[in-house]
This record gives sequence, C-alpha cells and structure tokens, in this order.
Amino acid sequence: MESKPRLNLTRSMQMYEEAQKLSPGGLMGIRRPYNFVPGEYPIFIERGYDGHIVDVDGNDYIDMLCAYGPIILGYNEPEINKAVIEQMEKGFCFSLVQEIQNKLQQKLIDLIPSAEMVVLAKTGSDVTSIATRVARAYNGKDKILRSGYHGWHDWCVEVQGGVPKQVSDLTIEFEYGDLDALEAALKQHANEAACIIITPLGHPNAHPIMSPPKGYLEGVRELADKYNVVLIFDEIRTGFRMSMGGAQQKYGVTPDLSVFGKAMANGYAISACVGKAEFMKVLEKKAFVSSTFFPNSLEMAAALKTIEILERDRILDDIWTRGQDFLDKTTKLVQESGVPASVSGIAPMQYITFDKADEKYKERRAFFFTQTIRRGLFIQPYHHGYICYRHTDADLKYALNAIGEALEETKKAFPYNK
Repeated sequence: MESKPRLNLTRSMQMYEEAQKLSPGGLMGIRRPYNFVPGEYPIFIERGYDGHIVDVDGNDYIDMLCAYGPIILGYNEPEINKAVIEQMEKGFCFSLVQEIQNKLQQKLIDLIPSAEMVVLAKTGSDVTSIATRVARAYNGKDKILRSGYHGWHDWCVEVQGGVPKQVSDLTIEFEYGDLDALEAALKQHANEAACIIITPLGHPNAHPIMSPPKGYLEGVRELADKYNVVLIFDEIRTGFRMSMGGAQQKYGVTPDLSVFGKAMANGYAISACVGKAEFMKVLEKKAFVSSTFFPNSLEMAAALKTIEILERDRILDDIWTRGQDFLDKTTKLVQESGVPASVSGIAPMQYITFDKADEKYKERRAFFFTQTIRRGLFIQPYHHGYICYRHTDADLKYALNAIGEALEETKKAFPYNK
C-alpha cells in the first residue's frame, strides 16, 4: 500500500484566494484551512447528497463532519424540502408570527424535560446568550460560570480580541468533570454568580469527548441548588442526537434552562432556548430579546418535519446501533495500529485524537488526516465527527477501511516506540 496522491483542489484554492480579497480571512472561524490540513482539504463545496458532500472540483467525500453537527438525516432530504416549500408558498418573513411557531414550541415542550416555555432563535450563540440573559435577569447577578464552548458572543468567546475586559472578567471557566473545582468557583463568587452553563457531554475543542463521570451531572445540579444559581445545559450538539429529549433525558438530570439547535432542523438555521416558566417569564418584563428574523417560519417547518421523521422512523435507534458498531471498530483499529492515538465519544459522535507521545505528534496527526481526506473520508483533526442516518453500511465500511489504511501509512511514516 502506498500513500495516496493529493486530490485535485484547483478550483477550491482559486476561490479561496479570491475570497481572501472579499472577506477577512476569506471565510470565518473554524472553516478556515488551518483548522483542517492546509492544501489537502476542500474549501468550497458544490453540493451534498445523503451522507456525502461534493466539492467544486468534483471530489466526492463521505462526510462525517455533518456540517459540524446539523445534518442528522442527510443532505437534500425530499420530505423536508417539501415541507419548507409548502410553508414558503404562504410567506415566511413577516416579523409577526405564524401559527407554526406555536406548533413547534408545543412539540419542544412535549419532548424536552426542562421545557415549560420556549424562545426560538436562529443560532447556538443566540440561545446561549438568551439563556444567560434570562439567568442574570432572574437573580440580579452578573457572573457566569462556564464549561465548554458556547459560541462567539462577548461573554463566552475564547479569543479575547475586541472584547472589553470588564465583560470577559464576568465569565469564570471551570474544568468539566471536577465537582470540587466547580464548588470552589461557586464559593469564591457566591454573591455574584448568576448561572452555571455546561455542555452535559464534555467536548472541549481538540480534546477527547468526555462522558460525564458517574454522579457528576447530579452533583452539578445539587451545587446549583445549594448556591442558588441557575443551571443551563448547552445541548446545541447533544440535542436530538443523544435522545429526543437531549442529554438531560439520557442522563436523567434536568436543568433550569437548556438550549438546542444543530440537528433540530437538519441544517436549517433555528435554535431554541427552553426552560421552566419561573425563569423564562423574566423575558416578559425584566429582560429583552428581539430579532427581525427569529419568527421566520421556513426553519420552523423544517424543524417540525425533522422531528416528525426522527420519531416516526426511530432514527436515533438506528444511529446509536450503527454508530456504536463504528465506534467499537474504530477503537479496535486504533488500538491495534501501534499509532499513539485515542478514540473517544459516544455512538452518534466520535473523535480520533493523537496522544502527545513525542515531539512528532502534530506531524503524525496532520499526516493521518491527509491520508483520510485523500481517500475521500471527510473528518476533521480538531473536532469530533458524527453519524447521520443516510450514512449507509457501505459508507461506514469504506470509512473504516480508510481509517485503517491511514493508520498503517502513519505508522510507517512516523514510527513510534514506547
């Protein structure tokens, strides 16, 4: 077996060069080439179908990044397209609401344990910011205790450029999985802490996905009650993927507020902040949220149809069953390869990370992901992957073969002796 040749990415690279003249960096945030393997990954995508994407140079990939999580069924789903077109024919942007908003909000209340009331928005950052505003308005305190990634707004952004220090100082980060660290932070900021916001399934960027240690989420719930702070679960990634009621349903721990997005509408831009009425009612008088486009109804139609399909066809059962098989086989491949790497995650979300075993770990990582992308498997060095419903058994078998071959090539190129 020999290392695969580089893919033809001529048009993608030409478009990227043009894009850099039109927009800062050419494109925003984690989509920039340095978050992949520069020169090896496509930058511009032409279309998607089922569990695949096709770039502007015609290269076809099995996509296991799934648009960073929104694609839970597959690309270009006919039932969802039909529902959206039917809504489009009625009109969809009035800034006043349509009946479909009530239908979707009631469905979310029926499904999600923490949901007694709902506010619909567009992005994950929208609703994490809504949730923290609700918490601050509810108890009149300012500081936010956070664990995990919660978006790009001033209170939670990791890169501090352009953020006033007075704002960033109001957010205190704590380590996932460590109850003592959380309680120490709560004690230190007891008179100022408004809320705890946490991803129930830990996945700090560029680190293995962490399932909660036994009793951890229960302990977080108890500490929130003990110190009288609002508990927020960030379920943007876990919602409608771990279960129809999110990680809170899966683990049996109910927060005061929670936020959902990504897989909720199979790619349409919609998100939800849900919570107990006691907290959410502060938005009636004490706090303000408004946007021209929050009431747009196309996304609501997509969300209702996505949820209908997920329930009707027991999609999550299938994703968990096939995803667990894929995760187990990937783990075995890595363990038997002799390459210093690890596999973490749960059935719907998996991650291959490279151990800092020696000074070559970065080169080893880049080489491995170069080999997988050259074989037409779209996974990312710094972010976990996903299983979607339209990934066929043949797709997953091909992905495992690509991973196995890439590991073999990596071992030859960067031998490791313990």
